[in-house]
Order: sequence, then C-alpha cells, then structure tokens
Amino acid sequence: MAQRTESSIVIPASPAAVLDVVADVASYPEWTPEIRSVEVLSEDDGWAEQVRFSLEAGPVKDTYTLAYDWDVDEDGAGTVSWHLVEGGVLKAMDGSYLLERVDGGTKVTYALGVDVRLPMLGAMKRAAEKRIVEGALQGLAGRVRG
Repeated sequence: MAQRTESSIVIPASPAAVLDVVADVASYPEWTPEIRSVEVLSEDDGWAEQVRFSLEAGPVKDTYTLAYDWDVDEDGAGTVSWHLVEGGVLKAMDGSYLLERVDGGTKVTYALGVDVRLPMLGAMKRAAEKRIVEGALQGLAGRVRG
C-alpha cells in the first residue's frame, strides 16, 4: 500500500484542545460522517489501544479493528497513528493525525492509506480515502470549535 491520501487544516485552538477531541474515540460517530459505530476494546492510561469501527465510505463498507499509537507531548503536539489489526473487506488501513502548533492554532495533517480485499480501481480507493480524510478534518474542526 504505497499510496496515501493526505490533507491538512488549521484549527484555531491549541494542540491540547484538538488532541482532546481526537482522543475521544468513542465520540467519532458524532462528527465523522463515515463512522457508523465505535467500540473501544482496550485502553492504556485512558488512551485507546484497540478500537472496533463500523465504516461506510462510498464503496468501502466494513467493520474493522485498529491499533493506536499515541506519540504526543504534554501540550498535545505530536502524532496519533493507527494500523489495521483485523478487517473484513479492508486488508490494510494505516493512518495518522499530525498535530503541530502554528500561528493561529493547530495544523492538523491527516494521512490515510486503505487497501481492500475486493477488486477495486485505484481511483475508487483514493476517492474513498479522500472522502474519509476530508470528512474527518471538517468534522474535527467543527467539533473542536464546539
């Protein structure tokens, strides 16, 4: 899975405020249109370690489990990354949020790579990734702004 979709947005809030929303994995269905349900399977010190999601993003529909890695500073800057542990249609899903303090708030860069078991044109996979990334960034910004 060499190709990834990446996009960024600047949110007028501190990295800590953005991280609070990112870390509240259970609330993703409230602000991410493609996420239908979430079940946190395990945590470490309040950080989600493994999470089961139900996703509907255009042609990609699946229930899958992700493992998270939280490499963030006390001020909230850093990287939250994940990789697929188990999926049905999905055979790979690797992604990350990079949170960087910038003038005017926090620059959030979302990178996502998806691969599926079904035959699917690369353009369709990229379109699904783009839909997930753009929807998540807009939803994240809206949720942080409250």
